[in-house]
Amino acid sequence: MSQVRQTPPNHTNSKGLGAEEHAERFTNLIHSEPTNLDRDSGLELFRDMTLGRRFEDKCAEMYYRGKMFGFVHLYNGQEAVSSGVIGAMRKKHDWFCSTYRDHVHALSAGVPAREVMSELFGKETGCSKGRGGSMHLFSKEHHLLGGYAFIGEGIPVALGSAFTSRYKREVLNETNSDSVTAAFFGDGTCNNGQFFECLNMAQLWKLPIIFVVENNKWAIGMAHDRATSDPEIWRKAEAFGMKGEEVNGMNVLSVRAATQRALNRARAGEGPTLLECLTYRYRGHSLADPDELRAKEEKEFWAQKDPLKQLEKDLISNSITSESELRTIEKEIDKEVIDSVDFAINAAEPSSEELTKYIWAEDV
Repeated sequence: MSQVRQTPPNHTNSKGLGAEEHAERFTNLIHSEPTNLDRDSGLELFRDMTLGRRFEDKCAEMYYRGKMFGFVHLYNGQEAVSSGVIGAMRKKHDWFCSTYRDHVHALSAGVPAREVMSELFGKETGCSKGRGGSMHLFSKEHHLLGGYAFIGEGIPVALGSAFTSRYKREVLNETNSDSVTAAFFGDGTCNNGQFFECLNMAQLWKLPIIFVVENNKWAIGMAHDRATSDPEIWRKAEAFGMKGEEVNGMNVLSVRAATQRALNRARAGEGPTLLECLTYRYRGHSLADPDELRAKEEKEFWAQKDPLKQLEKDLISNSITSESELRTIEKEIDKEVIDSVDFAINAAEPSSEELTKYIWAEDV
């Protein structure tokens, strides 16, 4: 089902800001007409989401076994956002800008699992040549503009990408320049000045960009409703005259449908969209986080909204596929993930003689 609310005029926020505000908003989302889904698209979404989930599970295993080092922030529970947004866009044409929780964004953008896993192991075969690690994945080939460790850091980069697209079309007369940029960031970023400044500039210049808020309620250990005067981030678009939508971030079809609407507006020259995807991360902030702050009842509520289980239900109930076919796909994904680990472990370390390589543009 496609679930969304769009910006109404003269909004008055009358709801209380309790501990269950996030779940309440999610539950009260308006249900609109079902999204049409063909077999190929449905199975591709399932593959992509399954790859994201199994890849992150394997990262956790490698980290706790002492095979992977540094900070590692996993994406479990939020797969519908990555697959729904990036899956609706055009690979190697549109552009994507991520955060420190970037593994799954990279996979959805088409970066091979071997390259992503190699980067997490700091190997030369990684997509950032072993120099970036978990939080700084980058792939020029796949139009991934990078993962960024500081919150809000990637939003101006995404804005520049969107500006480039419009500049090429309107100033350089490149008629095929209609790429759209997706900027991913979390709810904790949305009180940051870069967020507001970039929303203003994007709307002022009608830039082809989608601001994707992955609102998982928790900014490290701070609950979102305790940190902002109005927790409904999508409504902040209204201040700039921008289209804003609140989306079920646990349903890939809802995210996909909202993204398609935003893409149509952007490619038609109608400017940016702010999508607030209500989602939830199933693990702590990072693998070093004991995750003791969140209530058991809260975790149980969101576990019942698992985006993979929801998609599986939709695919089977609409006779698009069978349970046995989905189990076969999972086995194929498991082999791919295991292969990526084997490849990364056996890959070469960056040479100490090339310590300063890739610092300057001419090295790329």
